[in-house]
Amino acid sequence: MVELHNRAADQQTLLDDLRAEGDALDDLVADLPADRWTVATPAKGWTIAHQIGHLLWTDRAALTAIRDPEAFRAGVLEAFTDPLGFVDAGAAELAQLPAADLLADWRAARHELAHALAEVPQGTKIIWYGPPMSAASMATARLMETWAHGGDVADALGVVRAPTARLRHIAHLGVRTRDFAYIIRDATPPAEPFRVALTAPDGSEWTWGPEDAQQSVTGPALDFCSLVTQRVHRDDTALVATGSDADEWLGFAQAFAGPPGPGRAPGEAVP
Repeated sequence: MVELHNRAADQQTLLDDLRAEGDALDDLVADLPADRWTVATPAKGWTIAHQIGHLLWTDRAALTAIRDPEAFRAGVLEAFTDPLGFVDAGAAELAQLPAADLLADWRAARHELAHALAEVPQGTKIIWYGPPMSAASMATARLMETWAHGGDVADALGVVRAPTARLRHIAHLGVRTRDFAYIIRDATPPAEPFRVALTAPDGSEWTWGPEDAQQSVTGPALDFCSLVTQRVHRDDTALVATGSDADEWLGFAQAFAGPPGPGRAPGEAVP
């Protein structure tokens, strides 16, 4: 019973953090005049409206995956007829909505998704574009995307965001998706686990993997999260890789599902 209680408490904390990350982005766009929604962001071809439209599109897809898996499977088959373009197409379509409607729809979808995730039975796997995932993993993925796309919005508006402890969820996802980043590149993941030790925003240390691992990554958690969401070029981080495998991984690490992303060029804006 204690284990079940702890698991429920951890999931509630995660869902609270998901809501908080959405609220932080909401604060950036809530009072934007309609003409500011067309401001370009660091993502090529995407305005602020595209960024919010993408989050809305993905939240709705997640809701479909939870509530109607068969309909989601049909959507995946359709989407994969254009695997490199369907995400852009979804964002572009929703970006055409009036700003007030887009904001209202995104707010409704993200709140509805948080409630839906809370009701997913323990042990249930949710179908997705990548590997199926638990409700906790889905919530982490949505938090990661909200933070990453929120960083693009912040850059477009010239806002510097203060990093928070919510980065730990994103860093954890970045570590857990190490092998996935290899597999989608038709490469064999290293057999041994890596040590990842990151400096949290409050100065404490977050760690994963055995202390005696031969391969390791160290540095600021903000830099690691920006890298695995491909919002920064590795050369613009303070991350240090020890070992050739860890060094290779930092060249293409990604925490999101889908085909390998192009990442950002050196010197481009970061969250």
